[in-house]
Amino acid sequence: MRHSTRRSLATGAFALSAALLLAGCSGGGGAPAESEDAEAGGLTPVKLQLQWLPQAQFAGYFAAIDQGYFEEEGLDVEIIPSGGDIVPQDALANGDVDFAIAWVPKVLGSIEAGANLTDIAQIFQRSGTLQVSWADSGIESVADFEGKTIGSWGFGNEWEIFAAMAAEGLDSTTVQIITQDFNMNAFLQGDIDAAQAMTYNEYAQLLETTNPDTGELYQPEDFNVISYQDTVGAMLQDAIWADTERLESDAEYADTAVAFLKAVVKGWMFARDNPEDAAEITLANGSAWGPSHELWMMNEINRLIWPSPDGIGIIDEAAWQQTVDGALAAVNETGAHLITEEPPASAWSNEYIQQALDELEADGVDLTGDDFAPIEVELQEGGN
Repeated sequence: MRHSTRRSLATGAFALSAALLLAGCSGGGGAPAESEDAEAGGLTPVKLQLQWLPQAQFAGYFAAIDQGYFEEEGLDVEIIPSGGDIVPQDALANGDVDFAIAWVPKVLGSIEAGANLTDIAQIFQRSGTLQVSWADSGIESVADFEGKTIGSWGFGNEWEIFAAMAAEGLDSTTVQIITQDFNMNAFLQGDIDAAQAMTYNEYAQLLETTNPDTGELYQPEDFNVISYQDTVGAMLQDAIWADTERLESDAEYADTAVAFLKAVVKGWMFARDNPEDAAEITLANGSAWGPSHELWMMNEINRLIWPSPDGIGIIDEAAWQQTVDGALAAVNETGAHLITEEPPASAWSNEYIQQALDELEADGVDLTGDDFAPIEVELQEGGN
């Protein structure tokens, strides 16, 4: 189903930072400064804000540069990482960048606070968030959280936990929320009953750690794993966000958005079909992870994207509404709500990604990945 805020294409950064907590996004949404070098080369300069440091979570964007896909579309793209010092949707709303990568629930909070942003491509089709406990913990579902210490990174990453708890009739007073670092150390030390983890990162950290009782690496059977994707608390994660006002008023920006999405789609197709090469590209672009961890991450990221039955990047209306419903239901340990009303219709649109896919389809490429199969990855100690 098309959902758009523009009549036609012819008219006309809560990420991983302490600043994420429902703070309003200020600023005017002006265009970023252009690169003289890019202009001289006949390319349109574009700034893309990531929500974290370089890693395979963003492999498709790095691959699009490495393989020349952006250049083929007439773009000179600068990728800007964030180590927690930049909130992607704030950078976008303030006009510092042209596009940003951020989780949907985090941006919903920013939109309610005043940011004017549109999800123009839902790259991750599934949630990658887990809650991990020891196999003998008795924690096998969200309903078992009652009376337990539950780890959460905060900074907007906690809303799936509270949405899933709300669906089970649990509120934040029934658990003890423990602020967790972006690693599994507190869990391994016994300070947390169930730790937050991403399929592509922290869970791998467990499986590349030596079990002191056996002298071998921990195995999946050592843990109970709750996937939020299997709960009604599941929320949409990595999406590409654009400035709504610029989409509506600036035809050049709208055309750039379509060209940008075409290159991004080709980048993620490359990562799907060449996971080893894509992992190497992210390592070459500054990822600090070891090679086996990076390849694991690439493989798990592909699972979150592929298959995409309606085409990569298409926003599924039911998944969007589930995210909104979860955001409305979620109440954190301080009693704060993520959002208190439905977001505006302008919060998402399939118009731009659909045009990108339509143009790519003419080339006969695989935009759905129906035959996608993950590879086997053997983690090494420490991810090396």
